[in-house]
Amino acid sequence: MNKPIIAAQLYTVREQMQTRQQIAQGLRKVKEIGYPAVQVSGIGKIDPKELKDLLDQEGLTVCATHVSWERMTADLDALIAEHKLLNCPNVGLGSMPAEYRVDKDGWINFAKEASAIGRKLKDQGLQFIYHNHAFEFIKFDGVTGMDILFEESDPDAFHFEIDTYWVQIGGANPVSWIKKTAGRMKVIHFKDMGNAGENKPIMTEVGEGNLEWEKIIQACRDTGVEYAAVEQDICQRDPFLSLAISYRNLKELGL
Repeated sequence: MNKPIIAAQLYTVREQMQTRQQIAQGLRKVKEIGYPAVQVSGIGKIDPKELKDLLDQEGLTVCATHVSWERMTADLDALIAEHKLLNCPNVGLGSMPAEYRVDKDGWINFAKEASAIGRKLKDQGLQFIYHNHAFEFIKFDGVTGMDILFEESDPDAFHFEIDTYWVQIGGANPVSWIKKTAGRMKVIHFKDMGNAGENKPIMTEVGEGNLEWEKIIQACRDTGVEYAAVEQDICQRDPFLSLAISYRNLKELGL
């Protein structure tokens, strides 16, 4: 029962990593905090070969990405080549396109189409992973969109990247969904939720909010999650400091 490796989701520090120089500096800061791995998302445009060189200089590995649906559907061969160059096994989609969200049939169609892409990735030794927000927990004929994705997709080709904060915001239980996706999730997003007053939820550093992290971590260990990617879309302080606080708290929790 291995414990997940802590990774930094670079979307957290996207505004500080837009130029090549900023990307180099940002990767160095992430490594200095202690992170051994990153998820590439939201950073500025950079040649994949150059990015690989910068990652290698810092001794960082890439556990996953977030790429657009457009690239998955129209530029898959190049996408596959880039992930192989980065030695990145997981090709992540950050959100379902809005046109599929209208009705139950749309959700089913997306599950089928994404599975077809996932099978092509699987043939190349890569894995499609889907990252949720809260809208996936809207119900259609009494069934949530998330359940439709789970039931209507190919279990081998369509994996998940559960986001603990957004599951909670959606009215579901992060631990239950970690257990439900056992065998279909190798990367998870660790994101905490606090209360800013007046019943207003707020994103916090992991361990600074109210999610039940001991139970979440144990569920990850029980189900074979390999990477816990720390993500905080909105930070109340310097985003690198937020990454450092989350890392420190997760180490204290035994990761």
